[in-house]
Amino acid sequence: MLSLVKKEWFLVGMLVAIGLAVLFPMAGASHGPLHLDQVTQWGIAFVFLLHGVSLSPRDVRKGLSSWRLHLFIQSATFVIYPLIWVLLGHWFEQLLPQALAFGFCFLLILPSTISSSVAMTAIAGGNVPGAIFNASLSSVLGIFLTPLFVQLFMSVTGEHIDIGRTVGHIAVLLLLPMVVGQLIRPFIGEWLAQYKTITSKLDKLVILLIVYNAFCDSVVRGIWHDFDLVTLFTVIVLCLLILLFMIGLLIVLAKFLGFELADQSAGLFCGTKKTLAAGIPMAKAIFGASPMLGMLLLPIMIYHPLQIFICAVLANKLAAKNKNTL
Repeated sequence: MLSLVKKEWFLVGMLVAIGLAVLFPMAGASHGPLHLDQVTQWGIAFVFLLHGVSLSPRDVRKGLSSWRLHLFIQSATFVIYPLIWVLLGHWFEQLLPQALAFGFCFLLILPSTISSSVAMTAIAGGNVPGAIFNASLSSVLGIFLTPLFVQLFMSVTGEHIDIGRTVGHIAVLLLLPMVVGQLIRPFIGEWLAQYKTITSKLDKLVILLIVYNAFCDSVVRGIWHDFDLVTLFTVIVLCLLILLFMIGLLIVLAKFLGFELADQSAGLFCGTKKTLAAGIPMAKAIFGASPMLGMLLLPIMIYHPLQIFICAVLANKLAAKNKNTL
């Protein structure tokens, strides 16, 4: 049990953060004694500074040439996923509480992950430079496209988001630290690489603080009073169905388009992932201390472990398949 907790400490940590929010909501609430709303803002900026330092320009340049792969992955992330909401959004709103339904909308319009997409592609023996380039490109595009989609889809419910302010806030919070990280990479990149085991955990720790803060705000404002286990089970099933649908669709499309196995792997793992690391800070920047934030974050919090587990299984199978074709 201890070995499992040590290996999956982040997933366990999210459950602990939610439990602490139920038991001690006032401590972690925005403007509470811990001031987590301010602490997490600085933590997010620091984490993306580290991402900027660790991102190798050489690896990004290597992935530039695969334009068909780029188009495939970005279309999956910012066209096919949002189309699911366009086609089924009304049904989601009928099935679930409005805040939770919009949490699925937010999940579907998020950019891809960076670290896990690249890691899964590497395990499968796929096109790693292509994965690095597309995961990074997706993160940058998401800074602008995700708030735009939020405005587009929330306008149906009469809500309004100031796009200019939101994009500016997210750019300062995420993009500016990454640019600064790239600028200082030549000076501290090699030194920081020695502490990769430590720095790789910092982003997850910041996310746990944001999760605790978000759920504390939700508990304090009573947003969970009408929430039950049936609703939780429904969210899990819907997340699983969305993930399996996208995996199956991208596998079929990649083969139909004639991608080699290496590009199929990169397309699959970059095209099906949704980022928790950038998604939670984006939600914080867009929705602030909204009492709906806990429910808004629930779908991506459930989707994240599902995509890690299922994609890890697929990566190992693709690795064995690639070895057999050599």
